[in-house]
Amino acid sequence: MARRHTGNHTSYWHSRRIPGMSLLRADFRHHDYGSHTHDAYVIAVTQSGGAEIRNRNVVQRVDASALFVSNPDDRQSARMGDGSRWRYRAFYLARPAIEDLARRFGTDTLPHLGQSMLHDNDLIGRFGRLHRVLETQQDDVFTDELVADTFGQLFERYGDGRPSKIPAGGDAVVTRLVALMRERHAENLSLDQLAGIAGLSSFQLIGLFKRTVGLTPHAYLVHIRLNAACRLLRRGHSLADSALAAGFCDQAALNKHFRRSYGITPLQFAQAARAG
Repeated sequence: MARRHTGNHTSYWHSRRIPGMSLLRADFRHHDYGSHTHDAYVIAVTQSGGAEIRNRNVVQRVDASALFVSNPDDRQSARMGDGSRWRYRAFYLARPAIEDLARRFGTDTLPHLGQSMLHDNDLIGRFGRLHRVLETQQDDVFTDELVADTFGQLFERYGDGRPSKIPAGGDAVVTRLVALMRERHAENLSLDQLAGIAGLSSFQLIGLFKRTVGLTPHAYLVHIRLNAACRLLRRGHSLADSALAAGFCDQAALNKHFRRSYGITPLQFAQAARAG
């Protein structure tokens, strides 16, 4: 089936108020997010339309009646299906923002969120308002109060008591391999290399990764590389240098995976980093 190629619009920027917090305003007429992860909390307020989101292996419908939330490294994807439009505002809280908010709340880290879809009209309204305030960069004290209160309400109501952390996998072998992939993501790692380190066949390794992380080793490595590229772009590296240093074969490969996973281009991300 032919895909439509008109009508999408996204704006992406980094908050000047909270280091490590990024914001997205999206208006999609056609877009499906492939399976991906973020090394950040994601909170999204749908303004109109909606999509089917798979998060933590559960498929649910997101629309204006639900606040979508996910923890760092939760695997997610989205499908608009027959929907004609999906407008939403999203927050991304990477490690510096997590640490900043934890400090404000007097804790070591932020709690794990036990649900993905929150049918909480009060919170939906709070996050919609906060996103608009951060977009216009209003009075500092007012903005700081709004940030603390809005996120405080989220974690107080829906934090499940466990500390949130970026997991390395639910199996000791996967944990060890993920640590190695994070350390050597810029190298030309092969499936045979990883399988040999694990003492498994390639087929066994693929099955193990699918059971524990929900992705194949290659797909997981791609997202480690995407997160690495984001860090490099935030530091002001060029698109080409970021692509190669993160482990992609060239800038075109980075662009393809970046847009498919995040809905924006690396250039948009880099421009937001410079503006922020």
